Amino acid sequence: MNSELQRESQKKWIRFLVPALLLAAAGFAYMAYQPDSLPDSIARGNGRLEAQEIDVATKLPGRVEEVLVEEGEMVKAGQVLARINVDDLQAELRQAQATLRQVQESAKYAEAVVDQYESELSFAEKELTRSTQLSQKGHVSAEKLDLDKTSKLRAEAALKAARIKVVEAQAAIEAAQAAIERLHANIAESELKAPIDARVLYRLAEPGEVLGSGGKVLALLDLTDVYMTIFLPTYQAGVLSVGADARVVVDALPDLRIPARVSYVAPRAQFTPKQVETQTEREKLMFRVKVKIDPDLLKAHQEKVKTGVTGVAFVKLEDAADWPDDLQVRLQ
Repeated sequence: MNSELQRESQKKWIRFLVPALLLAAAGFAYMAYQPDSLPDSIARGNGRLEAQEIDVATKLPGRVEEVLVEEGEMVKAGQVLARINVDDLQAELRQAQATLRQVQESAKYAEAVVDQYESELSFAEKELTRSTQLSQKGHVSAEKLDLDKTSKLRAEAALKAARIKVVEAQAAIEAAQAAIERLHANIAESELKAPIDARVLYRLAEPGEVLGSGGKVLALLDLTDVYMTIFLPTYQAGVLSVGADARVVVDALPDLRIPARVSYVAPRAQFTPKQVETQTEREKLMFRVKVKIDPDLLKAHQEKVKTGVTGVAFVKLEDAADWPDDLQVRLQ
């Protein structure tokens, strides 16, 4: 009986001790890279590294033919990442090309008809001129003169109609050519390419899936736009300037001091209580601040950039303030 009580007591002690040790370890890890004290001219906040996400989507509906990259893979701008099946587009293209050939033949025929009616009109004009001259001398009857006038009018009307047919045929040619150009463009866009150098974050679609227009195939991370979002109280955010110098320290690399800049300060506070009555409550107003890491530095170390890593960002509230020795830039 006593041994059972003793074992139960030990279990309770272990259940208490393990969380306590974990909390102590976490606290030690956090304090390992925190400066002993910060001047009033420097503020800090906790956050995690994030990067701008870019969706790679299909412009037109269709079936995913293949996805050529894996999650975590680095890709270059212009690299083909995936392809959408274009069998239907190829069939439409062949039909459009056949239509173009047909309307081109129609245009040739219409132009030949114009040539024919131009000849007939020229002949009718000559006949009318001759009949008019002979009529003045009394050698041609009025009926013959009227007949030649009618022939000329008919030739003019026929020529006008033939010329309209030529214009219509040319318009049909232009429409067919535009359809072919559009189909070529759509076929080219079936190859989904990386807009920038980036890392593949997610494969959102797999071969065989049918997507609608705008369907997302991949999500990329722009590793030249990496930032940490922190929250500062009103008295600090109110004097913080966009462009202010900053430092980022991540948990995974606590010895490094990464240079950064403040790229955004929210115009409105968050976490605002419904009733703000006391000064203590007003201090709960927090402003979102985005601290962006130097893009040139990121480009030089793209393979090492990891998003989702937690850490701390330090920002200067006064431009003239000096960084403490423990927050001087350190990249090794």
